[in-house]
Amino acid sequence: MKRRLRAGTRGSKLARRQTAWVIARIREKYPELEIEEVIISTKGDRDRSPFSQLVRGGDIGLFTKELEKALLKGEIDLAVHSLKDLPVVLPQGLILGAVPERAVPFDAVVTREGVRLADLPPGSRLGTSSLRRSAQIRYHYPDLSFVDLRGNLDTRIRKLQRGEVDAVILAAAGLMRLGYKENDYALLPPDLCLPAPGQGALAVEIRSDDHLLRDICCDVLDDYRSRQAVTAERALLQELGGGCRLPLGAYACIEGDDLLLRGAVASPDGSRLLQGQAAGAAGRPLEVGRSLAKILIEKGAKEILAGE
Repeated sequence: MKRRLRAGTRGSKLARRQTAWVIARIREKYPELEIEEVIISTKGDRDRSPFSQLVRGGDIGLFTKELEKALLKGEIDLAVHSLKDLPVVLPQGLILGAVPERAVPFDAVVTREGVRLADLPPGSRLGTSSLRRSAQIRYHYPDLSFVDLRGNLDTRIRKLQRGEVDAVILAAAGLMRLGYKENDYALLPPDLCLPAPGQGALAVEIRSDDHLLRDICCDVLDDYRSRQAVTAERALLQELGGGCRLPLGAYACIEGDDLLLRGAVASPDGSRLLQGQAAGAAGRPLEVGRSLAKILIEKGAKEILAGE
């Protein structure tokens, strides 16, 4: 077998590191393959408007759409995403080829002094562009204030160091992949802030008719437990509206043959927080996700997500 592959990625340091990891895993098993990194700029990278404005405009796939277009045109052969950025419905002709083993899925707080979230004084400014994060944290800490903070992970850390905010909330997996140490941040427990569906996981998207890459993904990249867990989380997301920027947190874990899914929907001002959980067979993640969606809808999740 001799073939040259092109792996599409965003240009941020974190995205390129994640893509390099995927390329390295493929090369370990298939050293005869030539794999080239192709950097593609996305709308989410170019448009510096607050996420809330972009979401109100109906934009989905802010960090994935251009990569998917390149896949469909044959300009790249695989695209590596942070799974939480990938819409639940993929364009016709594309499939989720692999979900590699998931990293730590939870959020983390980073401060200049290394203090915990609970130790921040009232009025402290938390930087985040995530409505999910701010809504859940507002519920538990109504005395904190929030600042919309865009940019890649290193940019947000620099804004913290310059004093623009007192703390930033980031995905722990991104911090770990960029080499930050455990004492550089504090994990937020799921009881305080459930992560975004798919957070901590990577997604390798490919064309559905590319049989070589389907085999490679199955052989060296895909992790069954991670795929089943994120499938349940994404099923919940799809049932509740399908947008990756909803104030919805979800976390699934697998123990043996069982899957437990927790979910939370918070009002943007933090005044309401709906929580629930559902369990089922690990081999039936869609059913578990839909079951939890029904529970949360009965509690009023649709009204919160519709802004009522």
